Amino acid sequence: MKKNIFVVGLDDFNLRMIRSVKDVENYNIHGVLDIQLLIDSGKYRLHEMLELADAELRKFDGPIDAIVGYTDFPVSTIVPVLCERFNVPGPTLESILKCEHKYWSRLEQKKVIPEYIPDFIEFNPFDPDPLAQIPFDYPFWIKPVKSTGSQLGFRIKNKNDFNKAIAVLRKNIGLFKPFDQLLDMIQLPPEVAKVNSSHCLAEQIISGRQCTLEGYVFNGQVQTYGIIDSIREPNRTSFARYQYPSMLPKSVSDQMSRITEIIMSQVGFNNSAFNVEFFWNRKEDKIWFLEINTRIAQSHSDLFLKVDGISHHQVMFDVALGQNPRFPQRQGKFKVAGKFFLREYQDKLITGIPEKADVEALNEVIPGTLVDVLGKAGMKLSEIPEQDSYSYASAFIYLGGKNQKELLHNFKQCRKLLKFQYQDLVIPAVSVEKVLEEHPEAEPGIAIQVTSVPAEVPVPKEEE
Repeated sequence: MKKNIFVVGLDDFNLRMIRSVKDVENYNIHGVLDIQLLIDSGKYRLHEMLELADAELRKFDGPIDAIVGYTDFPVSTIVPVLCERFNVPGPTLESILKCEHKYWSRLEQKKVIPEYIPDFIEFNPFDPDPLAQIPFDYPFWIKPVKSTGSQLGFRIKNKNDFNKAIAVLRKNIGLFKPFDQLLDMIQLPPEVAKVNSSHCLAEQIISGRQCTLEGYVFNGQVQTYGIIDSIREPNRTSFARYQYPSMLPKSVSDQMSRITEIIMSQVGFNNSAFNVEFFWNRKEDKIWFLEINTRIAQSHSDLFLKVDGISHHQVMFDVALGQNPRFPQRQGKFKVAGKFFLREYQDKLITGIPEKADVEALNEVIPGTLVDVLGKAGMKLSEIPEQDSYSYASAFIYLGGKNQKELLHNFKQCRKLLKFQYQDLVIPAVSVEKVLEEHPEAEPGIAIQVTSVPAEVPVPKEEE
């Protein structure tokens, strides 16, 4: 009898990845909640989405064998609630919140892996003088206690940077207010109960080569099965590409796996896939632990398919069905694979995007190429959901190759052949009052140049 697997926020790209898993013919794959409702609404309507998902599942006439998801908030927090309600394997909501509440997560990490985390402090961006709460020298990093996809995260180099970031945070941090509804569902430690989604975290800068370990916990046993390098743009904030397999030394990756086992056991995470992010400072031979994500990274699915011959949706399904995962190694068509970000550094109006025929023609030139166009003609780049604070991703390009040199060459070819068309945005008139508000150091009668410029992209530097 076929197993009924329900995927919250199922989309066409991930359905294609799912079709690569073993025994897929023995599964009935059901989508729960339209992905557009979850992502493109511009709001995280957690309670509404949870009840809609619950209603969809209760209408199903048959056994519910597994409930899974592969995207961040709100899906990552809806899944454990549904798993408990419908009595299928999955992590507890408390363990999920210990990972996704960035301050709570750091407190748990500090108990067991203090030597691998930076100094950190929580603060309220709505306080009259939030900078006075932060004891760190510049540069440091600030981010909301809860966010997704690097939203509202800022590298702070000076007081001016901080003031600009606080203004943006005060305006937009309410986006994650629904996260507080989850915090109300469990008994929080006193030190966490006072810190909700309107609060932020400041951390000392950690640097080096960034990577992500994909893993799972099955019946209390923590396992990792793949490491992906996360390579940043010269601005040191936006991602340029994810590349698999990792080029880290085995001694470093083994130590990261040991650290991962310690922290995932500490938070009580069980019966689910996850991924964790690290930095390795090569010059100091220092490992830094960044954060936990309570799901597979869908960004890595095609990389595993290209190199290992199967997407890691396999792991997600196996654990959710209560069976030890079966994951092959190096049985794919390519030796190396990457997910590349096609980026712009100034907001623009999209006037044209590649047609389906263009992408199919590209695949003839570079076999295995997948292109995920994020926007549509008539949209501004800034209207594409879940952008970081420093750039605009217009497309994801998935490529394979026999080595890194070929991989990078293939991406250069894609940039030439994929035709995106943009129109610069008209700079609105700015009143004197507005200028003085944004430039309090100015005085009436003194000229200030106000222009629209791309985000600064510094010359590449070795962060280590």
